[in-house]
Amino acid sequence: MAPSAMNRWTASLSDAQPVPYWLDDPGRPRPEAALTAAETCDLLVVGGGYSGLWTALIAKEREPGRDVVLLEGREAGWAASGRNGGFCAASLTHGLPNGLARWPEEIHQLEELGARNLDAIEDAVARHELDCEFERTGEIDVATQEYQVRELRDWYAEMEREGLAEGVEYLDADAVREQVDSPTFRAGLWDRRGVAMVHPAKLAWGLKRACLRLGVRVYEHTPALSLKPYGAGMAVRTPYGSVRARRVALGTNIFPNLVRRVRAYTVPVYDYALMTEPLSEEQLASVGWKNRQGLGDSANQFHYFRLTADHRILWGGYDAIYPYGGRVRAEYDHRPETYARLAGHFFTCFPQLEGVRFTHAWGGAIDTCSRFSAFFGTAHGGRVSYAAGFTGLGVGATRFGAEVMLDLLAGERTERTSLAMVRTKPLPFPPEPFAWAGIALTKWSLAHADAHGGRRNLWLRTMDRLGLGFDS
Repeated sequence: MAPSAMNRWTASLSDAQPVPYWLDDPGRPRPEAALTAAETCDLLVVGGGYSGLWTALIAKEREPGRDVVLLEGREAGWAASGRNGGFCAASLTHGLPNGLARWPEEIHQLEELGARNLDAIEDAVARHELDCEFERTGEIDVATQEYQVRELRDWYAEMEREGLAEGVEYLDADAVREQVDSPTFRAGLWDRRGVAMVHPAKLAWGLKRACLRLGVRVYEHTPALSLKPYGAGMAVRTPYGSVRARRVALGTNIFPNLVRRVRAYTVPVYDYALMTEPLSEEQLASVGWKNRQGLGDSANQFHYFRLTADHRILWGGYDAIYPYGGRVRAEYDHRPETYARLAGHFFTCFPQLEGVRFTHAWGGAIDTCSRFSAFFGTAHGGRVSYAAGFTGLGVGATRFGAEVMLDLLAGERTERTSLAMVRTKPLPFPPEPFAWAGIALTKWSLAHADAHGGRRNLWLRTMDRLGLGFDS
């Protein structure tokens, strides 16, 4: 990349605010008061992101008389739930290829459960009047290199053989560019119904309002500090109070789990995104995008991008940064070198948008596990349940995770709890320095594969054989 081009593209960041676009909203609700007393309840939910909010809401819908308390350490939706790209996918397995590789015997059931879960989200959006800009647009996976064209074509053929191609259309170069025009696009797979676009922060805020309307007691700026058995239930200590509960559901994801043994199963990976200014009618016309699909490219280090309701483009992904020691810190939320790289990639993809400026640039931690899809479990004799490890595709899958946590707490054997995906755990990550070295080597190998026709080296092939395939 020529220095003059880099300087020109970096200039597009000069006015970018270092805050998540979604959270930079004058309609952002005021937080609920912190807990400053001793509470008791039937169900305590820890975490005010999607996992916790869906759990509290569904618990009240299942049993309106159940007394539910939700604790959030900051404000509902402030972390991954309010910072993501807003891709609400039906997949419960971080994409069909990952699910087919890990649970081939269950994949049709998992796909059906995922489709029903996305339908249930759409229904909840309407029923609870969640003003979250929900659009059932689908998503296109695009190929930008010839080897990716072959891989997409081969993958589509495999989907057809497995009976999993319903609602999916293969697009050649002309067809994909008719949908969204980029000189880099060479082919695409359009999943027409399996993904919706949402305003992620508004979804979280809407879920909080729905919980409050149903009688959930929500306390914000109230971190849960400890979890211990107390009689037939559990006790959680907070800075100014405490909660005694018959059952506890933990939806804290990347933040340290109150069940210590769960912590080894996840590591934080930092993801970054840019948001453009609103596009003019002429700029929109130059890109096309009339059907407003979400898009993602097919590289190992991939980008995801989409339109917002006010005609901006969100552009994110590519770099996935693991901090040594797996620490989650605010100082990692911003990475200027990544913002500059993303800006260059954006204008390479859409040269017709030269001159567009970015208004927001931000990042945040994703909870990643070694199998790239959520895992579940119980502790303290079944009085505590947890779900974690959604690896960046939790906007939709967290609702399914909430159902699983509630099933587990009820001690019920359901279609969900009978799944091998639910009954098994991923491999834990090793301690440092081995975790950092392994992740660094994997990232280097993935970048090398992208630069060499997708050829996976010995390290990646070994990881594949161990069920530890890794992407960004």
